Amino acid sequence: MPTIMINGQPVGHEHPAYLVGEIGINHNGDMDITKRLIMAAKEAGLDAVKFQKRTPEICVPDDQKNQMRETPWGYISYLDYRYKVEFDKEQYREIDRFCQEIGITWFASVWDEQAVDFMEELDTCCYKVASASLTDQSLLQKIRATGKPMILSTGMSTMDQIREAVAVIGEENLIITHTTSSYPCPPDELNLRMIQTLRNEFNAPIGYSGHEVGLVPSVVAVALGACLVERHITLDRAMWGSDQAASVEPQGIRQLVKYIRVTEEALGDGVKHVYDSELPSLHKLRRV
Repeated sequence: MPTIMINGQPVGHEHPAYLVGEIGINHNGDMDITKRLIMAAKEAGLDAVKFQKRTPEICVPDDQKNQMRETPWGYISYLDYRYKVEFDKEQYREIDRFCQEIGITWFASVWDEQAVDFMEELDTCCYKVASASLTDQSLLQKIRATGKPMILSTGMSTMDQIREAVAVIGEENLIITHTTSSYPCPPDELNLRMIQTLRNEFNAPIGYSGHEVGLVPSVVAVALGACLVERHITLDRAMWGSDQAASVEPQGIRQLVKYIRVTEEALGDGVKHVYDSELPSLHKLRRV
């Protein structure tokens, strides 16, 4: 199984799980919240943080653009709201500067081709393809043309659709993540055994993007073979925003990292050993 390099760090089934905190739009357009989330991710031991980049006039369907909704910025149209949670280049340059300063990788899901051009000017290290974009072959080809690693999320997609997407972009420099696109996702729809199904099907590292409440399924995903785990992160699950309820707060992030690293250590190599720590018990208790 291949190893993919993200900003100089190896990602693959022979390496510790690569842990990503998705900030997404949980920053609510606020740079102070953003930096606090980045710092929380760094302090917890995550390897990277991820954002979402859209061009609102392209990504918002016409029948939703003028729908009104209550937001922290007042009663505004959905299109206006989408603009409120998009950072411009100077803000992303500040994010880049801050991440470099504290030593954590950042990248983004790009939802349209203009967003790819936007991120290319910032020389981001890799690209995530959101589940909603898996069937957008033009976007997939645009991202592949950058030559950078791609992370393909597979929520709300059939196996045939996943196969078709992989056929378009190829397996080289690709990580595929199993996910179920409901927020939060009930346990009986997580289907973690899909991690092994994808490992058997594709010659690419397989990860897991979780939207569940709690930590246990994400840890189990690693035990089942996920080499990358992504979870939404937030300062407070009660904050305004559609993704907050399926996100993990700073204390939970720290626990998640600890549980995953202990799990990786506990999995061992699958070869039976008699450990030195067992010898006193062996000599004391074994009669024959």
